[in-house]
Amino acid sequence: MAGIMLRSTAFTDHDLLPGRFAMDGDNMSPPLQWSDVPDSTEELVLLVEDPDAGKEPFLHWLVTGISPEAGEVPEGGVPPGGREWPNSFGETGWSGPHPPRGEEAHRYFFRLYALNRPLDLAGAPQAADVHRALKGREIASGTTVGTYFR
Repeated sequence: MAGIMLRSTAFTDHDLLPGRFAMDGDNMSPPLQWSDVPDSTEELVLLVEDPDAGKEPFLHWLVTGISPEAGEVPEGGVPPGGREWPNSFGETGWSGPHPPRGEEAHRYFFRLYALNRPLDLAGAPQAADVHRALKGREIASGTTVGTYFR
């Protein structure tokens, strides 16, 4: 599978997310930039999850329908053409990191998927539902990881 270059000007891969992106900070989504999206892409999907939150990954942000021509999303913004879905907090859109105090740093995986056909989702999908729906549709992906602790 081809690779999308996904990065942020606010943090580097596997480094600490600034507090302004956390739920108890400004709760702003970080800026993201990407490149190397295949020409055959019909839709981009952005998924941000915390696999350290329990048995199931905790969904912090899900955006579908992102325009393949988009190359970035500004801090606090929504990717062009994107539809935000409910997250595991029950809120629509971005909800930043909020791990329990005193735990080791949690990892926040920012994943961008290029799809050959639009994603079919309903209701309030969880991270596992999204991963199942992606199967057979992914033609490229990119990941960057931020960490956070309180």
